[in-house]
Amino acid sequence: MIVSILKKAQESASTQLAFFEANAARIAGCVEALAARVREGGRIFTMGNGGSSCDAQHLAVELQHPIIEKRRALPALCLSSDATLLTAVGNDTDFARAFVDQLELLARPADVAIGISTSGASANVNRALKRARQLGLLTIGFAGRDGGPLVDVCEHCFVVPSWSIHRIQETHTILLHVLWDQLHVALGEDDVL
Repeated sequence: MIVSILKKAQESASTQLAFFEANAARIAGCVEALAARVREGGRIFTMGNGGSSCDAQHLAVELQHPIIEKRRALPALCLSSDATLLTAVGNDTDFARAFVDQLELLARPADVAIGISTSGASANVNRALKRARQLGLLTIGFAGRDGGPLVDVCEHCFVVPSWSIHRIQETHTILLHVLWDQLHVALGEDDVL
């Protein structure tokens, strides 16, 4: 068991390091675009399903309620956190519309949509990001595997090239923390971490 634990920890660390080495410059470009939207008064909408929904909620709460002293709160809303609305849309129309309907109602062109899907194939996330681009939002995606259709509906898509859901989600967690941290730095706050 100890060998297995250490092997999985090493695999996770290797996956994360390779991802960030390959994507650091692209992440920096994404952060600058995100900061520009926030400076214009843009809000950040996050979304995902299952474990990715938890990551979307995690990112939204980090933005709204920063745990680091001297970091300001930023306007963010997780579209996947209202079970009543999600089940109503799923029951009355189509679960693939769960996020797009919310964006069509709430979003403005200065806003940002961040979709998280380990497979990159979540119909509701992809549909919402495609519509968000049409509405003028900045679109950011987190995916895994080969990125799936998510790659084609985002301006900035970050793909963890692994078929392990655990390794993908572990890397997504670090990515959301890095985006959060560097967004504050790009907005002129101290680099405190």
